[in-house]
Amino acid sequence: MSHDDEVTAAQAYVRLLETTRAVLDDPAGAPLHLPLLASPLAEADDALRGAGLRGNEERLFALVRQLLPGTAGPER
Repeated sequence: MSHDDEVTAAQAYVRLLETTRAVLDDPAGAPLHLPLLASPLAEADDALRGAGLRGNEERLFALVRQLLPGTAGPER
């Protein structure tokens, strides 16, 4: 796993978050738009697995914070 792979995985995760927010922004249309999440979800899952970040949320959220300063990880 390389740092570039980790950054790519974090970027895929951020795209998934952004797509999810867009879908859920319109609660009435959400059921129609939920299939739009399939592609970014698969991309993020593949990228996280390839970078060795599945199950390593601490490292993932550290990378996300680098991409999006001011972003907090989940509370523990």
